[in-house]
Amino acid sequence: MAVIAEPVAKPVSRFHFILDRRGVFEAILVAPAIIYVLLLVGLPLLLAVYYSLSAYTIYNPTWKFVGLANFEQILQDPTFFDTLRNTFVFTFGSQLLGLVLGKFGAFLLLRPFPGRKIVRALIILPFAVPVALATIAWQWMFDSLYSVINWTLIAAGILTREDAPNWLGNPYLAMLCIVVINAWRFFPFAIVIFLAGITAVPQDVIDAATVDGAGFWRRNYQIILPMILPIVAIGLIFGIVFTFTDLSIVFLLTMGGPGGATSVLGFAGFQTGIVSGDVAHGAAISLFMLPVLLVVVIFMLRFIRRREI
Repeated sequence: MAVIAEPVAKPVSRFHFILDRRGVFEAILVAPAIIYVLLLVGLPLLLAVYYSLSAYTIYNPTWKFVGLANFEQILQDPTFFDTLRNTFVFTFGSQLLGLVLGKFGAFLLLRPFPGRKIVRALIILPFAVPVALATIAWQWMFDSLYSVINWTLIAAGILTREDAPNWLGNPYLAMLCIVVINAWRFFPFAIVIFLAGITAVPQDVIDAATVDGAGFWRRNYQIILPMILPIVAIGLIFGIVFTFTDLSIVFLLTMGGPGGATSVLGFAGFQTGIVSGDVAHGAAISLFMLPVLLVVVIFMLRFIRRREI
């Protein structure tokens, strides 16, 4: 009579035993993301704090602790508050204009018309075109001699050649130009946000409001907009953070001019820390953006949480 041998259980390795623990396995999965954030966000932040507390320059690259002296000197500089004000105007002006354009663009794209798919594809172009290329194109449009905007206004009889505005030479018009360009770059993103939010609103809610007598404006501003407001707030957080720290449009279009009228914190930090070589003061200027953005993000996240999204 043949005897069948019982299968011998293989010994479980210590490695598999560790991975069976849920907490350890989750930590291993999350670890690459944590390392990524620490290297790309945490390390530059620590370096900025390190340099801002010193007298480090590229001409004297020896680290000497000076405490908060760099921050005190920056706060005593009257041009810093002008730069801070410009940053707020640039950020919130362009975001507000981008949201308005995005909302109307989303409503237009929701309506059927010939070529709507082509328009939907083309509307993304401002978001996809490299900022350097787009800004150079806008620079020609705002040029004091060859501006197509001035040419159109003069040809339409609205302005004369003598009254044509110098878009980039006037402080207020230069600020308006960088706000318009940034809003032009942001509004396709706003359209996507509004389209995603509006299409997520249940159709029966809109139908019920229509039956109750709600017109177009009442449906959109008393029903749809409050329902999609948390989604818009999330998109607005990204827009504010990226715009508040951006220097590309100012650097390419106005170089902070005329007379510092369009200088923003990112541009001022770059000019001081990299171009002028005063790394300590450049890092200190850049760090002023951190508490402002922290307050804005916490406020908007608390708002989203209250909306129970």
